[in-house]
Amino acid sequence: MTRSYAGVVTDAPVPRDTPLPPRTPDLESLRLLVLVAELESLGRAAGRLGISQPSASRRLTTLERGLGLVLVDRTRRGSRLTLAGRVVAGHARRVLDELDDLLAGAGRLRDRREAELRVAASLTIAEYLLPAWIGELRARRPELYIGLRVTNSAHVPELVESGEADIGFIEGPHLARVMSTRQVAEDRLVVVADPGHPWARRREPLTARELSRTPLVLRESGSGTRQTLDRALHLAGCSRARALVELGSTTAVRGTVVAGTGPAVLSELAVRRDLDDGLLIAVEVAGVDLTRELRAVWPTGRRLVGPAAELVTVARRTRTARRAAGPSAG
Repeated sequence: MTRSYAGVVTDAPVPRDTPLPPRTPDLESLRLLVLVAELESLGRAAGRLGISQPSASRRLTTLERGLGLVLVDRTRRGSRLTLAGRVVAGHARRVLDELDDLLAGAGRLRDRREAELRVAASLTIAEYLLPAWIGELRARRPELYIGLRVTNSAHVPELVESGEADIGFIEGPHLARVMSTRQVAEDRLVVVADPGHPWARRREPLTARELSRTPLVLRESGSGTRQTLDRALHLAGCSRARALVELGSTTAVRGTVVAGTGPAVLSELAVRRDLDDGLLIAVEVAGVDLTRELRAVWPTGRRLVGPAAELVTVARRTRTARRAAGPSAG
């Protein structure tokens, strides 16, 4: 015969696949049991936890019932743990130590999250908008470290989903992944050519078909600018843009157009000064909508908190201020 810790005599060993007790012990009951083991007094353990002795006694009774074990011998001389109680208290102490480690580790991660922000952004946003957003955020939180990864819009969601970035900013109309998004700004693409190009002297707007059939200086596939242009031409019933040259940055495209290689479609943010200075000429296009939304992205199901949420708020507030200031702002 075997005797269980509860003092019940049985004729057969407990099978290995015995299911767990239906009631999982709560942490405060485990703390109480450990204190009883250390102080050898239910009253002193209750006082340490700031509860009454009857409440502590009820809590231990509930724990015993949930585990199916007698844990404490209650006598007039005090409360002492049974053999089962000492074994369970040892397990409980390890559980509580692990919990303390978990909470301490979570605190360190939280402190680190609050002290740094990793951002992934498309080239246009990174070059023309993020500096102002980051500057405002840093003015309020000078201790914050901000790291920026600059890539094309197609790659930004990968960095955010993998955890390499806390927040991403894209300019393309398409997302290859299902993600949470929030619009933070608007942008408009413009067709530009150097002053010597025939388009610079046109009196009539270009047609969508002319734009789609003319080889252009283009950003690489996957860039938000390229995605927006191809989508606009598709909606206008035309084929995708044809590439005269494909380049990996807005700055390279702009310089190539200024050099007279050919026309391009670029963000108004990137060419505004060149248009004002006469280095580039904006070419009107009929029947093609080249406006686009600039969006923040983060994984679905993940709550936006801390510096990432603050940066999105700064970006949206800047957008509101630009709207209020009118078309000439920026």
